[in-house]
Amino acid sequence: MSAATLIYEPDSPGDARIYAAGLRQAFPGLPVIVTSDRAEALARAPEASVLVAKAQHVSAQLVESMPRLEWVQALTTGTDPLLGLRLPRSVVVTSARGIHGPQMAELALLLMMALSRDFPRMLANQREATWERWGQPLLVGKTVVIVGVGAIGEALAARCRPFGLRIVGITARTSVEGFDELHPHSQLREVARRADFLVLVVPYSPTTHHLIDAAVLAAMKDDAYLINVARGNVVDEAALIEVLRARRIAGAGLDVFATEPLPATSPLWKLDNVIVTPHIGGMSDIYAEQVLPVLVRNYRAYSAGDLAGMLNRVELPT
Repeated sequence: MSAATLIYEPDSPGDARIYAAGLRQAFPGLPVIVTSDRAEALARAPEASVLVAKAQHVSAQLVESMPRLEWVQALTTGTDPLLGLRLPRSVVVTSARGIHGPQMAELALLLMMALSRDFPRMLANQREATWERWGQPLLVGKTVVIVGVGAIGEALAARCRPFGLRIVGITARTSVEGFDELHPHSQLREVARRADFLVLVVPYSPTTHHLIDAAVLAAMKDDAYLINVARGNVVDEAALIEVLRARRIAGAGLDVFATEPLPATSPLWKLDNVIVTPHIGGMSDIYAEQVLPVLVRNYRAYSAGDLAGMLNRVELPT
């Protein structure tokens, strides 16, 4: 472990300091470089064999500046930004998968309730000092279809249960605690017909690209809502805009988009049956504390040469 560890975190310098402090406490004497500055990261990169960063911050230039690179610990669940970097086969990649359940599930629930109760209309009325009342739809007795039953899907199911929702999962798994039903991806369109809320938490891959296409959207009820906290390209965005404009579904809560930041010209900003959030689903006020146990455990395995024992290993295509 003579080579340094580079922690590059331009978004949250405070979190980077927490990661560094945790590593130094667990591994006294470990050389750690901490920076939020891109130029400094590039300048110090040749010293490091380990890179700790969010996947979207790992550039080809940064990788090329690290001839000693052996391991990338992504601070994110998604590692798809690394796909085009052509990392050497010898480089181990691990993710932070498994920590995002609480924040992703809470955002999904927030969007479900805000859409069904038309909360944006309440806020607009408040700004105009308008006293308007209408019947408030309840979650109890409704059906939520969760597409993707991993750690996030399980966390969402656990939080839906107290609200009295019927919980249906779309997954290759055959048994998951907390779900009333499980169905394979081949039955997505059929199951979508029953959804009051179709919630997407599935990882993005070539097989999930535009998983929610025009046919799935057409199968949904006209009073159903789509919630996407997965990845933008899991949905055919053009098809979604069409059904939202025609009100063939009731609305959508969208945290992720095909192009990010969402362009100002996108119709999604101005549709009154859409709530847009700026890809905040994975964020939390305790993010560093959530990630640190994964980082420390993986560093312990890495330092012992136990690469097979590292959590969340990702096999990138060559």
